[in-house]
Amino acid sequence: MSVCSSTRSCGDELDELESVGWYHYDLSRHAAEALLLSNGADGSFLLRNSNKGSDCFAISVRAKDSVKHFQVKRQGGKYTFGFNDFPSLQDFIRHFANQPLLGSETGNLIVLRLPYPRQVEEPSIYESVCVHTAMQTGRHERDLIASAPSLGTKEGYLVKQGGIIKNWKQRWFTLNKNELKYFKDKMFADPIRTLDLTACSAVQFDYTQERINCFCLVFPERTYYLCAKSGVEADEWMKILRWKLSQIKKCR
Repeated sequence: MSVCSSTRSCGDELDELESVGWYHYDLSRHAAEALLLSNGADGSFLLRNSNKGSDCFAISVRAKDSVKHFQVKRQGGKYTFGFNDFPSLQDFIRHFANQPLLGSETGNLIVLRLPYPRQVEEPSIYESVCVHTAMQTGRHERDLIASAPSLGTKEGYLVKQGGIIKNWKQRWFTLNKNELKYFKDKMFADPIRTLDLTACSAVQFDYTQERINCFCLVFPERTYYLCAKSGVEADEWMKILRWKLSQIKKCR
């Protein structure tokens, strides 16, 4: 951190920044894009450090299917954003609460609707995935790349039992937010069905089938029986699905 020219110490400014729930410290540009595109919504935004200097920051905001980045500079305790200077961090934050609009290079207005909190509950199993991905790419754990497995999401092949004809077929499954979709194959754009997890009452191992590594999802109208290629894979699917159900219950 550079020497501050205001009467306030750098430590005080850092403490003040830490009080902002959507300040994500050294989150990289790529990690911010991966986080907002995977788990955010249109208008989700966060504040992070910029690589342009110790007193430079960036606001990353999701605008539909892309993420835009806007520079913020701190100098002498003041925050400069665009043509505006804010005498304190609280004035800077208050500006976005009262006038949450940004102009992109295309001239379109971007609305900052949802601050993305620094403290987000995620399934512990995906912490190890992040570390593994970071080690493979030679990056820091926090420096996720956009193509890395996203927190709170999962995809892969599972074998599913038919609802009427009880045969088993391999399907491509994707889990994002509260939706579990399955497709005829990975290459198909449209899902065969989308399961709303808010209606799911339980996820549990199933030993009634003549197959191993099976588990089931219990819905009011039907129980879905699925099998993974290994016990570890079945356990991963169950852990993240159960975590999703626990988060849904918290919101009710």
